[in-house]
Amino acid sequence: MDITLPLEYQEDDLIRACVRKERWAQRIIYEEYFSQMMAVCLRYAGSRDEALDILHEGFIKVFRHMDKYEPGTSLGAWIRRIMVNTAIDYYRKQVRRRTEDIDQAFDLSTSAADAISQMSEQEILEAVQQLSPVYRTVFNLYVIEGYSHREIADMLGITESTSRSNLVKARLKLQEMLLAKEGKRTDGK
Repeated sequence: MDITLPLEYQEDDLIRACVRKERWAQRIIYEEYFSQMMAVCLRYAGSRDEALDILHEGFIKVFRHMDKYEPGTSLGAWIRRIMVNTAIDYYRKQVRRRTEDIDQAFDLSTSAADAISQMSEQEILEAVQQLSPVYRTVFNLYVIEGYSHREIADMLGITESTSRSNLVKARLKLQEMLLAKEGKRTDGK
């Protein structure tokens, strides 16, 4: 069956073609959202290769479940949600979760909070990628995605207090890494 579409494809035409498993439409969606979704995956992954694994697995899910997309909602937001959930699934498969005791956590305070504002986005992303998988996942879900500790606990199968503890520890570790990097920058090394 041949379908004639205008030069500029309409989103609903692409979605219908994806539901029919037409490769050309899948390629257009993939290319359109690749950069944006890669940025999401990089925040959850420990490396670019891991991020690509998550991204590709996410797009497989997108195309497999395109018939569940609700027209009228943001396609980008729908795809992003699938990518975040895929990253969480990846985390669950790859990492044996360690629960951390909230008593080990302590408050964060520094007079050098301004150091982060002088860092590039790439430097901050690299620091986030150096966090352990559990810290990185909790940090992203809470700080970037805006989930509550209760939601994070449900998603990851941990307690709310463990989620809070891991967030504090992730922030401390990031602060250490970024301040060390800033120190090297000001020392000229």
